[in-house]
Amino acid sequence: MSSAADLLAQLVDQLSQGSIRVVDLTQPLSPDTPVIDLPPIFGQSPPLTVERISYYDEPGPMWYWNTLRLGEHTGTHFDAPVHWITGRNLPNNTTDMLPVRQFVAPACVVDVSAQSAAAADFLLTREHLQAWEAEHGRIPVGAWLLLRSDWSKRTGREAFLNADANGAHTPGFEPDALRFLAQERDVRGVGVETVGTDAGQAGGFDPPFPAHNIMHGAGKLGLASLCNLDQLPPTGAVIIAAPLKIVQGSGSPVRVLALVPAN
Repeated sequence: MSSAADLLAQLVDQLSQGSIRVVDLTQPLSPDTPVIDLPPIFGQSPPLTVERISYYDEPGPMWYWNTLRLGEHTGTHFDAPVHWITGRNLPNNTTDMLPVRQFVAPACVVDVSAQSAAAADFLLTREHLQAWEAEHGRIPVGAWLLLRSDWSKRTGREAFLNADANGAHTPGFEPDALRFLAQERDVRGVGVETVGTDAGQAGGFDPPFPAHNIMHGAGKLGLASLCNLDQLPPTGAVIIAAPLKIVQGSGSPVRVLALVPAN
């Protein structure tokens, strides 16, 4: 047996023994799942609607199924580079064209839960990332950078979106931190617990919405509305995040799983 086959066999064995845990980083998806609110001049993403086709009845006596209607970026979801104008002309930039090897990657988890609890508009800086590296080591090429804010523990649409007359107030990244991640560390992408990868007030940043603008322009990916990041170590987890293979898709609801050492 080859060494690669040995590794796969060991992985299956470790999973069956519970030495490697599988952590679900995905929020439940329902008609109550919050979706992002955009200014009314823009097109709006609809909430999930579920229409029953049959339920062991006359339309389908032995089967149950539903019709779903939702935006690509609903609930826990995946952002492809084509989602933003800066990534529109990149090659292989849609959910059906992305190389599948990109859907499995290591994770670096930066815990900003205390800062986010103290200030909803908290922004991660380059200096925060460099301090994290001083403690945990350099962020590897091709890794997900996951921002643990514990925002997913908020209940109800109002608390989760946390908006007022000035817009949403949720934590995120400073533009320079994103340049650092995309250009100097060459990460796979960024993941957050909030409704989108940008901070709530990011429309007023330079550039606007830098998590989208900078990351997708560099061909990087995004994950939003994650949960259970408090169950992941700072390093050592492996993320599996495979979007639906939507032709020309800008993104997709996704089931995100993390493989984590049990001890």
